[in-house]
Parts: sequence; C-alpha cells; structure tokens
Amino acid sequence: MVQNEEVCVVMVPFIAQGHLNQLLHLSRLISAYNIPVHFVCATSHARQAKVRVHGWDPLAVANIHFHDFLIPSFPNPPPNPKATIRFPNHLMPSFKAVMHLREPFQKLLTELSKTMKRVVIVHDYLMSSVVQDFDSVPNSEVYMFQGCSAFTAFWYHWEEKQALKLDEETESLWKNVPSLEDCFSDEFVEILDSEDSSFKKISSGTLYDTSRVFEEKYLELLKNEEVGSGTTKNWAIGPFNPVVIKCNKKDSSTTTEYMKLFNWLDKQEPNSVIYVSFGTTVSLSDEEAKAFAIGLEESGHKFIWVVREADKADIFDGSENRKVELPEGYEERVERKGVGMVVRGWAPQLEILGHLSTGGFMSHCGWNSCTEGISMGVPIATWPMHSDQPRNSMLITDVLGTGIHAREWRRRHEMVTASLVAEAVRRLMASQEGHQVRKTAAELGVAVRLSVEEGGVMRKELDAFVAEITK
Repeated sequence: MVQNEEVCVVMVPFIAQGHLNQLLHLSRLISAYNIPVHFVCATSHARQAKVRVHGWDPLAVANIHFHDFLIPSFPNPPPNPKATIRFPNHLMPSFKAVMHLREPFQKLLTELSKTMKRVVIVHDYLMSSVVQDFDSVPNSEVYMFQGCSAFTAFWYHWEEKQALKLDEETESLWKNVPSLEDCFSDEFVEILDSEDSSFKKISSGTLYDTSRVFEEKYLELLKNEEVGSGTTKNWAIGPFNPVVIKCNKKDSSTTTEYMKLFNWLDKQEPNSVIYVSFGTTVSLSDEEAKAFAIGLEESGHKFIWVVREADKADIFDGSENRKVELPEGYEERVERKGVGMVVRGWAPQLEILGHLSTGGFMSHCGWNSCTEGISMGVPIATWPMHSDQPRNSMLITDVLGTGIHAREWRRRHEMVTASLVAEAVRRLMASQEGHQVRKTAAELGVAVRLSVEEGGVMRKELDAFVAEITK
C-alpha cells in the first residue's frame, strides 16, 4: 500500500516505562493503516521504549519515525525500597525535565504541518502541557490518551465531581473502591492538577488502552461524565499489546538466559507455574524480598520470579543498581530442585504470560500488566503498590472476577510475611476459588483475542478512530 500522504499522527508519550510502552504499541496499530507515525520523546527514554518493547521490532516498521530530543539534565537518584509511600518519587526530577519538550514538539508540529493536510496529535494525559500550543497550527487536532483503565478513570472523575447519579449496583461498588491515600506523592499530585487543567482546554476525544469486551459500562459512564472539554467521544482500542506471541528461541539474537528460562517452562505442566513480577517502579526491601522468597518456595507451586530494582529515571547512566538480597543460596537451590526460576534482569513478560505452562500471575496491577494478563487469559493475584494499581486490582477481582486479592490495599502497611505470600499462591493455583477465576480469565482472554480480529469489537473501534482522523 502507498503511505497516506495527507494525514500523520504524532505520538507524545509520558516517560515512565508503562506509558512509553502503551503509546509505542499504539504506534504499531495505527501505522498498520499506512499512516505515518512520529514518536516524540526524550532521547534516553525513546531508547528505553525501543529496547524493552515485546512482540515486535519498532525499527522494522518503516512508517514509525522516532524524534529524540534532549531535555535538561536532572538528578538521577536510586529508588528508596523502604519508603512509606511506594510511589516512585525518585523519578520526579525527570518528570519535570520532560516538560521542556514543549518547544521542540511545537517546532516539529510546525514542520509537519507544511507537508500534511492534517496532523493528528495523540498525547498522554500527563503531557497535556507539552502539546498545549497545538492551536497555533491550524491543520492540527489533538486527542488525549488515558493510560489507566476506564474503571479507574471513571472513579477519579466521579470522585471529583459526583455529578452523575449512580445506579444501585455501581453505588454499592463505590463503597468498596480503594482510597487514593498513599497512591501518589504530593509532588506528583501537583503535576496531575497542572496537566488536568491543560487537557480540559484542548482534547477532541479520548483513547483508552482497554476493551469494550470488559469495560463497556465504564466507558459509557465516562461519556456521561463529559470528561475534558465537554466531548463525549472516546475509543477503546486495546489491548495495545500483541495478543498472540511466541517465544523466539530460534532467533540468533536470543540470549542464553532467555533460552534457559523457556527451556525450563517447556518442561512444566500446563497452568502449573505462577509468574511473579511487580513492574518497573517498585523496589522490594531486602526483608520483603526474603519473605517473598520463602513464601514462594513454601507454597509448593512452581514459579518464575522477577527480582529487580525499580528503574531509575535514566536507566542507561552506567551506574550499578542495588542487587536485592535473597536468602543465601536461594536462587541455586530452587533452580536445582526444579521448583523455580529467579530472573534478575528484564523479563519477557508477554512471552511468559502467553506460555501454556503459566497458570497464574502475581502482580502489582499496573495497567500494562493487567491488560497483558487479561489478553493472555491468565488469572491474577493482585498486590497493588501505588498510583492506579489499587483500583485496577478491584477491577480485576471484584468486577471481572479474573483474580484474587493477594494483599488488599487496606493492608498495605502490614509487614510482608512468607505465610501471606504462600497462602496467596495456593489460593490462586490450587483452590476452588482459584479454579473459578482461572476459568473466567481463560474465557475473557478468548473474547479479547477474538476482539482484535477482523470484525471484532476492538478492530471496529480502531477502524472508527482511524476514520475520524482521516475524514
């Protein structure tokens, strides 16, 4: 097909890993319509996005163009694994520095507008202030991307206004929605407030990395809330991540660690392994890590556990990261006994979740991890840490029925114990409750995977959005 020469899309992601990942995956989806996509990012974070993306090679897609801009230098402190609030406040200097993309973004927009009939901006909600000058370019329009679930987004908005009358079922649910206490630092709330005021002035519609297969109700409620500048347009075009993925053991670039991990997984029984990962922004203290180590071993179930320090703002700065301490000889012992594998680096999460041997996922409930678990049909033991995670956890457990609470948000300040970890694993992997959520998760996974095929609900939503921006 000939590349669309009238319309281009400019992606403006926020620089936290989960946000980078979402808009890079969305770039793939939109570029498949032969629309050129321009990905605007700070230099090191663009590199981070490309290195870590799973399931496809962004450098092999000819019509995705990366625009890497330098931002002012910023402090790059390590995360604090003993912080009372788990929000990654050590990233705040970089969050502030990235706001300096406003000027280079505007220059790029002006240049693109000279050769394109229409320039469509898709920006992360947290980058609203960066794109706010778009109206100086008459042939541009802007759409806001919301990086959390529709369920979580709705409750944020409704909690602020409480203008919409809830039906009996939803009002009953509200009584148990986790509080926002300890979800964010005060510094980050200031950024949220600032970006909120920016996007309300500019958004022509909202994109969500979710599916009407399981969030139809909350997408409709968001329309009624009239989020943004009174627009009722929203599109659920998720999951953004590939929903069918195979391990690449035959690839010449595959690492020894990758081969070892998947050779081990290949030997396990179907649905027998629990995958444990808490994402890129959570650091376990050594005491917590040791409790997890003992609990996983004592659970009696096989596991893959990602043990890594949370990301620093610049993951390429060359400094050595803290190595999380586990009980002496633990990694060698569990591997020798064939009961588990400890991954110290970056894990191929999509491939692990898509493997037949993986029967459960213990997760912090970042939205990327939730959508990956949902699309692969894997039940989740939820252990939220900060941000939108407590409310995502409620969506998974109480609304969708595809997971169990490993640790509820109200228990967040309690000490992590090996018995708590072991009990959560057993409940998910071997109880009647776990059997039911696995069945529900598998059924939902099938429905979501069907939705991305020709004629499916997600494909129709994506077609509708592309029709909107190319009309």
